[in-house]
Amino acid sequence: MTRKQGANIPVSGGSPQELLRTIPNVDRCLHAILNLDEIAGVPVLLVKNCVRDVLAELRTKILQGDPVAVEDLTLELLLPVFLERIHTEQRPRLRALINGTGVIIHTNLGRSLLPDCAMERIGMAGARYTNLEFDLASGLRGSRYSLVEKLLCELTGAEAALVVNNNAAAVLLVLETLAKGREVVVSRGQLVEIGGSFRVPEVMARSGAMLVEVGATNRTHPRDYENAVTEQTALLLKVHCSNFRIIGFTREVTLEELVRIGRQKEIPVMEDLGSGCFIDLSRFGLEKEPTVQEAVASGADVITFSGDKLLGGPQAGIILGRREIVERVKKNPLNRALRIDKFTLAGLEAVLRLYQDEQTAVAKIPTLAMIAAPVEALQRRAKRLAVRLKSLPAEVCGVRVVQTVARVGGGAMPEQNLPSRGVMLLPRRMSVNRLEILLRALDVPIIGRIEDDSMLLDMRTVADDEIASLADSLRQVFDAAAH
Repeated sequence: MTRKQGANIPVSGGSPQELLRTIPNVDRCLHAILNLDEIAGVPVLLVKNCVRDVLAELRTKILQGDPVAVEDLTLELLLPVFLERIHTEQRPRLRALINGTGVIIHTNLGRSLLPDCAMERIGMAGARYTNLEFDLASGLRGSRYSLVEKLLCELTGAEAALVVNNNAAAVLLVLETLAKGREVVVSRGQLVEIGGSFRVPEVMARSGAMLVEVGATNRTHPRDYENAVTEQTALLLKVHCSNFRIIGFTREVTLEELVRIGRQKEIPVMEDLGSGCFIDLSRFGLEKEPTVQEAVASGADVITFSGDKLLGGPQAGIILGRREIVERVKKNPLNRALRIDKFTLAGLEAVLRLYQDEQTAVAKIPTLAMIAAPVEALQRRAKRLAVRLKSLPAEVCGVRVVQTVARVGGGAMPEQNLPSRGVMLLPRRMSVNRLEILLRALDVPIIGRIEDDSMLLDMRTVADDEIASLADSLRQVFDAAAH
């Protein structure tokens, strides 16, 4: 019988001093455990640390007066505890899991999955030397940015492009380059907070730019921007509010209107698209979102967006725009601190090449494939899982295929649901909260949604090749509960 890490070791009988003297010393424990086949190949230092941690926790329990039994301090009963701790400590901290939440771009679960071709190129970049900053044509030092710049320009119509490590970095870099010490005009209703509690005004403050808010929270007019322009104005900024909506009595200045004002006032216009996309997703039942190509065609001087959200690539911040502006941004010394590495470049190039054919992109980029997946396919997937769980006794767990809704996630398209199908688990011998804990504790954790006292696994974010292992893990959890 093994014990879970952190589980209470019942301790009672004897004074604290007697119990402390009963605990075997580290050397004795190591002598017993290092001869076990189960830990062959495990680093000795890791074993020592685990033994010391378990014994230290026992001493703390005793000194705190927690109940501890003398018999549980024997080496025979402590060995399974040591082995469980060693097994836990050997697990990688960053681990694969099964996403049954129905949230496609799940920030906490790693956002967008990469297509196979991107993973192949990332593997190549790690295993082999590459021409990261070497121009093969001239034999001279090259620029890492040139590896994807041409592709980005061809796909979007922009004059120039630059890629940094995320979109917040892209915004910071552009603002610091174009507006440090000067004013940036932005609508009050667009001063959003992004992930990790970072806010647009805070990012702007770090860039050295001075924020000028215009309009009201719900309504901003072209005249608000026009009246705010002074000799100190360096930039007109539009932030696409992809992570929330203001509804009702509203008015927003369009990018086209802002570009017209910028041209009249001879001030550059910037749009932060946030979750920028290359494909109109409204054909999959979602509301119309502006594409990157449309922003470029509208005449914005510089545009920033994420690579790891709706684009479906690795984490990156992409900067597009007029050549003169992008070249200035490239020369900013801060760019060195924010640059992307060879793995991001390799993965991003592979994803961008898929966009050269829209049909191929939708089929092979996991984020787009999950958004586009028809309900009929999700129904079949849900039935496959339910059939594999038929062996579960009804008194242990109920299993149902249900209609549900999924979300795009990643701060994109709030309040927009995608019709989906899921498998509902109704545990009979444990609470749904206990089930959720057990699913998280698996070697390959399963993350779902708790709804109406049940665990829901949404099939829009569960891959076909995960069904078998998902079913096996669920049976394992419920079989243990049945006994």
